[in-house]
Amino acid sequence: MASGRPLNIVADQNITQVDRAFQGWGRVRLVAGRGLRAADIGGADLLLVRSVTRVDAALLEGGRVRFIGSATSGVDHVDLPYLQERGIAFAHAPGSNAVAVAEYVLAAICHWAGRKDRGLAGLRAAVIGCGRVGGRIAAFLEAMGVICLRNDPPLRETTGDPRYLELDAVLDADIVTLHVPLTRDGPHPTWRLLHAGNLPRLKDDALLINTARGGVIDEAALLSLLARRRGMEAVIDCWEGEPDIDTALVSRALIATPHIAGYSHDGKLRATQQVYEAACRHFNRPRLWRPALPPPPALTAGATVSETVLNCYDPAHDSAALKRMLELPASVRAACFDRLRRDYPVRREFPAHRFTPPGPAAGTAPALRALGFRC
Repeated sequence: MASGRPLNIVADQNITQVDRAFQGWGRVRLVAGRGLRAADIGGADLLLVRSVTRVDAALLEGGRVRFIGSATSGVDHVDLPYLQERGIAFAHAPGSNAVAVAEYVLAAICHWAGRKDRGLAGLRAAVIGCGRVGGRIAAFLEAMGVICLRNDPPLRETTGDPRYLELDAVLDADIVTLHVPLTRDGPHPTWRLLHAGNLPRLKDDALLINTARGGVIDEAALLSLLARRRGMEAVIDCWEGEPDIDTALVSRALIATPHIAGYSHDGKLRATQQVYEAACRHFNRPRLWRPALPPPPALTAGATVSETVLNCYDPAHDSAALKRMLELPASVRAACFDRLRRDYPVRREFPAHRFTPPGPAAGTAPALRALGFRC
């Protein structure tokens, strides 16, 4: 489609720098993404959303939207067959938040290990879903001396690689971390992937991490298991029914955060850029916008790699903010969840940080480099 007339653009107000990216294209109207309705996008040519907006016939029927961009890595909120049937172009941002999620998971594991006064070397971690995020997490953990067990049925089928094990064969690991899309059908559905039947296979003192999607774990079954196994811990970033989440699970979780694992500033800008460039291609417009990143923050090296990771980012701080929500009346908790996401502070990824002198000890530098730090 050739460039020409000004376009009407409706964009989720929480897509980072979206108004700057599409400046000069026409009118950019910023809206609240959760609860977006057909009446809110009347006359729009281009719609830009996040995972909080369900994109389907109910939203689009009768409109003139010709291009939809989702600044997300997942697409379970989008009715792709409907878009294809209507000839509506679609783009998203796969991999944009992979580094951020991997860093979150590593930091959560470092926090957990520190509380237990144990090192990571020699621990066994089950990485369930080994795509862009899971593959990066496995590489991070192996750089820390963790033994990684991989589970990914689609990858096993396409590659024939025997290192991709059955789910039941990896659930007895010290750490179980989930990185799968949310699907309810097909040969490998992931809805309720962990449920009352297989959750008890976890070790009594295991750490379970969900940064995938709400719904891949049966939360009621998990809460029941945590009540029986006081030594087991959970890190939950993705919840069923967001923003109305299970406050009992928030209270019990070691780390509970408001779906911000992928919310590094770098990752959010990467997502905006991927969608912007796809729109440029579709509408035949020049790529004029370049994302603006804040200056790199200073970082004090710790005596260990784990200390340096937590000096850079400790998700326990984000967890404390969400847990304060429990003190609020039930009627305002959902709004608090969304506000924590909307007003999330700038968080840079490991490669952006610069060490203050004297820098990391020589013994930790190789592992830090493997994690992306510039030593």
